[in-house]
Amino acid sequence: MRLRSHLAKIRGLGSARAGTEEFISQRLTAIALIPLLLWFVTALISLAGADYDTAVEWIRRPVVTTFLILLILVLFHHAHSGLREVLEDYIHHEIIKTIAMVSMKFLIITITVGSVLAILRIALGN
Repeated sequence: MRLRSHLAKIRGLGSARAGTEEFISQRLTAIALIPLLLWFVTALISLAGADYDTAVEWIRRPVVTTFLILLILVLFHHAHSGLREVLEDYIHHEIIKTIAMVSMKFLIITITVGSVLAILRIALGN
């Protein structure tokens, strides 16, 4: 019979507060995405049937450009956070997990930068 307490058994297995920052980040980005996505979907519905020039003029408005870039940044930050958590939870082989995490991060960064550059290129008229 061992006389160790429950606390002694789990001591050294990590802090219960280790994931708090990621948890709060995921929730905040999810909350930020609600109005941004509602704005974006409403805007797309209002642009339905519009020609190319109308869409380009809409993107060139400074407020629209700002909101589009903000949407892209928040959306891909949220996606990165969620995908990272899924990979950490469900891939148990360390080498495969590391390769998957690095690949996912490069993919997310590439898509984010490409999307922001596309919006800026349209907004700046290049």
